Amino acid sequence: MFTSEKGVVEEWLSEFKTLPETSLRNYATNLKDKSSLVSSLYKVIQEPQSELLEPVCHQLFEFYRSGEEQLLRFTLQFLPELIWCYLAVSASRNVHRSGCIEALLLGVYNLEIVDKQGHSKVLSFTIPSLSKPSVYHEPSSIGSMALTESALSQHGLSKVVYSGPHPQREMLTAQNRFEVLTFLLLCYNAALTYMPSVSLQSLCQICSRICVCGYPRQHVRKYKGISSRIPVSSGFMVQMLTGIYFAFYNGEWDLAQKALDDVIYRAQLELYPEPLLVANAIKASLPHGAMKSSKEGTRCIQVEITPTSSRISRNAVTSMSIRGHRWKRHEQPDNNNDTTDLGILVIPEISVTNVSGERTGNGEKGRTLGEIDAQHIQGVQETATDPRTESKGLPEIRRQKSVRKMMEDGINSPGRVQF
Repeated sequence: MFTSEKGVVEEWLSEFKTLPETSLRNYATNLKDKSSLVSSLYKVIQEPQSELLEPVCHQLFEFYRSGEEQLLRFTLQFLPELIWCYLAVSASRNVHRSGCIEALLLGVYNLEIVDKQGHSKVLSFTIPSLSKPSVYHEPSSIGSMALTESALSQHGLSKVVYSGPHPQREMLTAQNRFEVLTFLLLCYNAALTYMPSVSLQSLCQICSRICVCGYPRQHVRKYKGISSRIPVSSGFMVQMLTGIYFAFYNGEWDLAQKALDDVIYRAQLELYPEPLLVANAIKASLPHGAMKSSKEGTRCIQVEITPTSSRISRNAVTSMSIRGHRWKRHEQPDNNNDTTDLGILVIPEISVTNVSGERTGNGEKGRTLGEIDAQHIQGVQETATDPRTESKGLPEIRRQKSVRKMMEDGINSPGRVQF
C-alpha cells in the first residue's frame, strides 16, 4: 500500500470524527464520488495485516448504523470483498486475523434482522402467478396452463415464502457461518441497483475464487493465494447467482460470464440442485455472444411484450359455432350465382313444392347439400301421398335422415366442399 493511499484513508478516518451532525447528509452525498478513497479502502481490506483494517471496519460499521441511506450503501459496496477476506482467513485457520471483519459482518447482520423498534423482521415474498401478466410473459400465450393458474389464483392459493425471524448472533461458527453470510448477500442484492461498477467487479471475482479455490480449475484461472477449499452452501450460491445475473446486463459481461461458469463448475462438484437450476436457467436466457460495448453503463433486459388483445376463449371456435355458421349461410340464398366456380359451392334455394337443381345418380360424389335436403323432403312427401308404399319408403327415409344427421355433426364425405 502506497503512502499516498494510506494518507487518503487516514484523512477519511479523521474527517468523519469531527463532522457535525447537520453536515452528515451532504457528506454522505459527496462520499460516493471519491473514487480514490474507495480504491484505497479496497486495498486496506485485502491486507489482513494492515494496521488500518480495524479502524476502517469500525468506521464502516458507524456508517451503517448512522441511519443515513447513502452511508449505508457506501458500506454495502464492500460487502463481497469483506466476505471473501473472512472466508479466506477462515480457510487458512488464522481466525484471529479476521476478528475485526467478523465483528463488522456480525454487526451488519444484527442490525438487518430487526426493525427500527427492535423487533425481529419477517421477510415475505409472494411467488408470481402465471395467470397475471408481467414484463416477462402474457397469460394468453401460455394456453391451458393460464386457465389452471387463473382458477387457482381466484381461490387465494398463491404461495408466499417467508424468511425469518432470524436469531441474534454473537459470533460466527462453522454451523451458523453460511446462514449469516447468505442473509448478508441477500441484503446486498436488495441494493444492487445502487452499487457502483467496482463493487460488481469485486462480486464476480470473489464468486469465481470461492468456487474454484482448492480445485484443478484454480490453476486454469491462475488464482494465487490460498489453495484450500472453501466450503459453501446451496443458498449462498443462489445469492451469488443473483448478483452475477445483474452484473451481466450492467457493464460486467466478461467477469459475470467467467463467474457463472465457475459457479456451475462448483455446483456440479457439490451436486447442489438449486444452484444448478438457477445457473442453467441464466445461461439459457443469455443472448448468443458477448454484448457489444458492455462498458458503456447500465443496460436493461430486453423482453418482448405481446400487445393486449381479447382472450382467445371469447371467440373460441367450437363445433356448435361451426354448425351455426353453416346453417346461417344455408339460410341466405344467393340468386346471382348458381354454379360452382373453382371449388366455391353455391347452395341452391330449396322449396317444398319446387326443388331447384337436378338430381344426380347415387354413384356420383358431387352431390350437393341442397340436393340431399330435397331428397329428404321429397321422400317424406311421397311416403305421405302413397300409404301403400309406406313399408318400402321407410328405409329410404331413415337413410336420408342419417345422411342429414351426419352432415349436422360435421362428417363430410369425399368430394364434398367444406365450409
